[in-house]
Amino acid sequence: MKYSKELINGFLIFLGIGIYFLIIQFLGFSDVFILRIFNIVFVIYGVNRTLQQNHADGIGGYNTNLLSAILTSLIGALLSVSCLLIFIEYKGGETYLKNLSDSFIFGGGELTIQQYCIGLLFESVAASLMVSFCLMQYWKNKVEVINKVD
Repeated sequence: MKYSKELINGFLIFLGIGIYFLIIQFLGFSDVFILRIFNIVFVIYGVNRTLQQNHADGIGGYNTNLLSAILTSLIGALLSVSCLLIFIEYKGGETYLKNLSDSFIFGGGELTIQQYCIGLLFESVAASLMVSFCLMQYWKNKVEVINKVD
């Protein structure tokens, strides 16, 4: 299995999420929780793009495509959380984090930057797995057709 398409599409997920969050930060809507949920659109786009490329390349097999999808989304998640850690430090560290974490899923409290990012990483891994499994259900019939032809 080539990892280049997974890396490229994972990087596209990261770019999409990064640019999206910078835009909502610039517009002053970074504290609106519902807007943060829309980053799933970029994950869906990147994972679907990987599966489309696998399909076009004739790569069959449910497990192969599922692994490719999961790898793509995890690359995007890891890059995004890593850069968020850097961004939080740049914006003021713990002070900025208090404003950010109050409107987040696991809510306020006295979280350190590392705890916040680890929690976000777990959340993003769970979302990555869900998106990968859901998209594989859509692509399952197309993957099975390739396997029957081979």
